[in-house]
Amino acid sequence: MSANASTILVVEDDAIVRMLIIEVLEELDFKVLEAEGGEQALKLLNDEAQHIELMMTDVGLPGMDGRELANQARLLRPALPILFASGYAENIEVTAGMQVIGKPFSIDQLRDKVKGILER
Repeated sequence: MSANASTILVVEDDAIVRMLIIEVLEELDFKVLEAEGGEQALKLLNDEAQHIELMMTDVGLPGMDGRELANQARLLRPALPILFASGYAENIEVTAGMQVIGKPFSIDQLRDKVKGILER
């Protein structure tokens, strides 16, 4: 992993899916933080010592859903880019700095989407 690797926070309640996403991102040389839900993610976002360049979240999370989490995250970190992962990608409206990737996605799609967001 390179010293200047971007850090991505992955929020996904399905442990297997989360593990696969993390594996792919780490292979692409990203540093990954993980959370299985909104509360856990907000703890990480609240920690100002924690550098986070992108938050990737599932939309369908138990409790606080991905959208609510994104709104809360933006209060803490207004400039944070957010990538939503959803099986219903076409039904999601996103605001500036937010993008959607449809599930299931390929490794290449994930890589291209993440790199595209981080290179802005």
